[in-house]
Amino acid sequence: MHNGCLCRLQSEMGRNNNHSAQQQQRLLRNAFFRTVATAIKSMPTMTDHLMLHTRLAQVGQEHLLKFWPELTSDERADLVREINELNLDEIKMYFDRATISMNENGIKLDDRLQPIPDDQILSIARTNEDKLNSYREEGLQQISKGHVAVLLMAGGQGTRLGFDQPKGMYDVGLQSHKTLFRIQAERILKLEQLSKELTGKRGHIVWYIMTSEHTKQPTLKYFEANNYFGLQEENVLLFEQGSLPCFDYDGRIILDEKHRVSRSPDGNGGIYRAMQVAGILDDMQQRGVLYLHAHSVDNILIKVADPVFIGYCVQEKADCAAKVVEKAAPNEAVGVVAMVDGKYQVVEYSEISAKTAEMRNSDGRLTFSAGNICNHFFTADFLHKIGKTYERELKLHVAKKKIPFVDNAGKRLTPDKPNGIKIEKFVFDVFEFAEKFVAMEVPRDEEFSALKNADSAGKDCPSTARADLHRLHRKYIENAGGMVHGDICEISPFVSYAGENLAQLVEGKSFSSPVYLRDSMQGHL
Repeated sequence: MHNGCLCRLQSEMGRNNNHSAQQQQRLLRNAFFRTVATAIKSMPTMTDHLMLHTRLAQVGQEHLLKFWPELTSDERADLVREINELNLDEIKMYFDRATISMNENGIKLDDRLQPIPDDQILSIARTNEDKLNSYREEGLQQISKGHVAVLLMAGGQGTRLGFDQPKGMYDVGLQSHKTLFRIQAERILKLEQLSKELTGKRGHIVWYIMTSEHTKQPTLKYFEANNYFGLQEENVLLFEQGSLPCFDYDGRIILDEKHRVSRSPDGNGGIYRAMQVAGILDDMQQRGVLYLHAHSVDNILIKVADPVFIGYCVQEKADCAAKVVEKAAPNEAVGVVAMVDGKYQVVEYSEISAKTAEMRNSDGRLTFSAGNICNHFFTADFLHKIGKTYERELKLHVAKKKIPFVDNAGKRLTPDKPNGIKIEKFVFDVFEFAEKFVAMEVPRDEEFSALKNADSAGKDCPSTARADLHRLHRKYIENAGGMVHGDICEISPFVSYAGENLAQLVEGKSFSSPVYLRDSMQGHL
């Protein structure tokens, strides 16, 4: 490497001598790759190639330079940048841990399994209204103080829906034609209003939205084009999910192109590292955010920043919590929240034998019934602890996949059978690190309707999401003393967040489908 680049590298090393050893190692690694990339971009030399080859050989990945002689200067710089992003120091650890995880797949956990203790789970259906109201008021108090934020996992595209945009932009076909993003934004606005009505002070709910590499720009443009749906722009923060390299079965990173490394999103559990990298943890601290509601974008019934859930967790002094729904049947293919060796985790359906899945309590309810719906509560302190300490210990989940690759002749091929592994982290794998974990069992028909498939699937699709929302909103009207003839019924979040304050609008009245209760603040019905 020529002297100018070497001097820059030494200069960066000198400036970083006040950092911790771990930070310094990371900064020096980045400085090294930036220096190599600069050199390659301006004047590729054999020395640059040898330095990079030596570094890769230390971790068994020197094959990534296989096509170096054929690459242009720009392509070489691109490859160096991608290698830099990999964090080579972690590569071998990731593959070794992934291999262990793969070998554990299919192991039954029956003998190590216990259900959530009764005093650690609250059932909405079996809790009196006064208690629920006290939780609700606690949650609204916290919102009014600006202590509550929402952590939205919105990295997915609507590919399975036949939609080539971020899933949050999907219109499920309601009368209002509101997208998932709009519905959730309006629920946030309504909660801010409700908190002001209770306390006299309007607090703002910060909306942290994790996107993917492919959904970040479309999501940002969509929010900008819609003026952030009435939310303050500074209270909506987008950040990008990370990725992990794809490996062959021997632990070698796959090349997607001659100058491109094969990568895939690191799963919704990547949110913890992404928050740290993007400065979200620091932003929470600066704003005074204490509690976060985390959920996926594709649940049309989601009670965003649910004050009952927030209030329950705050009063219980929990640092981590999950909403769950009662399993519909023993063989329903859904993970359950349970204790394994005394620690909370989500146990996949495949990890429990049919005999254990069918176990019932004396009241006839399933023993392991707490179905996971990707709906969680975290304290900000807990997320800081995960980011600083436990993120590196998160379990790795492995899937064997057909991964496009570049063969020895430099031709990109798509295999007809699995040829490698993709690694993911799951958001719920932090449960075991909680000091106080609780769960809240909510009625499925009121809080969970996933949107994952096209209508042809007949399940978790636009038709079922639409029908579930119509059914719930009809129930709200009927509970408030109104009557609905027909099935199509929609209530704007500006009219009611979760069925409250409807009696003055609907009591004693009869409505014919299609029913659409609009923005009460503008006097429309």
